[in-house]
This record gives sequence, structure tokens and C-alpha cells, in this order.
Amino acid sequence: MKRPLVLYIATSLDGYIARENGEIDWLDDAEGEGDNGYSEFYETIDTVLMGNKTYEHTFELADQFPYPDKKCYVFSRSERQPNQHVTFVTGDVPVFIEKLKEQDGSKIWIVGGAEILDVLLKSNLVDEFIITMMPTILGKGIPLFKKDNPELKLSLAGTKRYGQMVQLHYTVKS
Repeated sequence: MKRPLVLYIATSLDGYIARENGEIDWLDDAEGEGDNGYSEFYETIDTVLMGNKTYEHTFELADQFPYPDKKCYVFSRSERQPNQHVTFVTGDVPVFIEKLKEQDGSKIWIVGGAEILDVLLKSNLVDEFIITMMPTILGKGIPLFKKDNPELKLSLAGTKRYGQMVQLHYTVKS
């Protein structure tokens, strides 16, 4: 059985994951509960994926790498040397992900961003969507979903409320 590829992300009610400049400061304004389910989700994964912009932005938000105990792959258009936490991938993203899903392990988390998600959606590689709706309408920004994605039929696996936020968990129907 293939390892599931999971999008776990927060979005504004109008579907944006960040401001136009990439800022996510608005996420801090919402009233939640505890860590809003993050720790529980984090225990289900062993691998994290992200695009280079998301990786670079990580260090603006945190003093240290936030996923030191997970295997991390960063997709980049330019060759970069791996470091203690990250392996950079410049090849064909869908081919890389297909091979990764065949390996032993637990869930694979798509941390972000929109560019990588778009490639994975258009290749029908995403298996689960865990999307936390924030009580914010941004009006503009970086959309969670770009245009021209394939139609996907989803099954609601669960909902959770964390204060003013609602988390939706969908699995892709096969």
C-alpha cells in the first residue's frame, strides 16, 4: 500500500494561504485551542515536503528548523547542497513523489506552498486534504488552489473545531 500524501494547511475563508507578499501574520489573530491539532497530526507523518519559497520563509518565522525529527525534501529550481535537515530536489517532482510514496513509512506532509501543491494536484498525487478554515477574509493573496486542476471526488473523513477555526479532513475517493 502506498504512503498517503497529505496537504495539512490553514486557509482564509476566501481561500488564501498567505498575503500577496507571502506574509502569514493573519494566522496569529484567530482564537484557537491549544495547538489546534498540530501535534496530533505531526505524530502521523515522517516526511515533509515544501517548495523553496516556503523553506526560505520558514527561517523568517522560526529561529531553528521546525522539523528536525522528520525527513525533509525541498523542491528547488537550482542545485543546492543538502544540509543537516534538508535534501534539495531539482528533478521531476511527480516522479520523485511517486517513488517516495512507494517507500516504507508513514504519511507525507505537503507543508507548502502553492506552486508545489499545484504540481501535485495536477498529477493526482494528493491523497488527503486537512484544511483549517480561519475566521478571516483576506480579499487577495496567494490562493490555496490555482486554476485548471483535475476534478477530484472527496470523502469527508472528519471535522474538528478549534475555537474559532474549523478543520475539514477529506480523503480522495479512488
